[in-house]
Amino acid sequence: MSNTNPGMQSSLVINCRQVTRTYSEGPEKLTIFSDISLQVNTGETVAIVGSSGAGKTTLLNLLGGLDRPSSGEIAICGKDIHRMSEAGRARFRNRHLGFVYQFHHLLPEFTALENVMMPCALGGQSVPKARAKASRLLEQVGLAERLTHKPGELSGGERQRVAIARALVNEPECVLMDEPTGNLDEHTGEGVRGLIESLRDQLGISFVMVTHDMAMARSLGRVLRLEQGRLVQEL
Repeated sequence: MSNTNPGMQSSLVINCRQVTRTYSEGPEKLTIFSDISLQVNTGETVAIVGSSGAGKTTLLNLLGGLDRPSSGEIAICGKDIHRMSEAGRARFRNRHLGFVYQFHHLLPEFTALENVMMPCALGGQSVPKARAKASRLLEQVGLAERLTHKPGELSGGERQRVAIARALVNEPECVLMDEPTGNLDEHTGEGVRGLIESLRDQLGISFVMVTHDMAMARSLGRVLRLEQGRLVQEL
């Protein structure tokens, strides 16, 4: 990846350049989006909005290395993730990216603490170190009294806070979020919004969020709309 400004390059967590994603349906080619570019700096929150079916989740999956672009380049922390092997990409994701979804995807048989420890275990960290990091993060997201509770014993907002802690436990440069408050009531969603804002400011982590909640999107940072295959700045 070339850049004439070294300082700018070091501050770029995501550099997505001229990315197109198409799918083949028989003889037809369906273009989800075309020639999209997106830059996200360290500690920045970017919200991506748009109608259902516009391709927001597809774009998020491309940024996370869960899907491949038809053309273009996606660099995370200066590394082109789509030139890595599948195993290399999985290791890179575990170290540099966190993921939060509308539905928490916590493992029901494990406690909140064990769920948050999981990415550390996958990355080969020792159990004592993983437990200490997970405990500290759960305390930071307001769940110090819920460490031994399983997901079924937690409220919707608490489960999403556990999911956010899990996304942060490996100290990633960026967290990708797909409708993180979409399954929550307004009051609980507002609490999660405040938590994201606080964590961004405290930890300097970048967040890229797909959301239908325009109030949340505008309160957190830059808002981009994905519409008719193009990504445009919301005024």
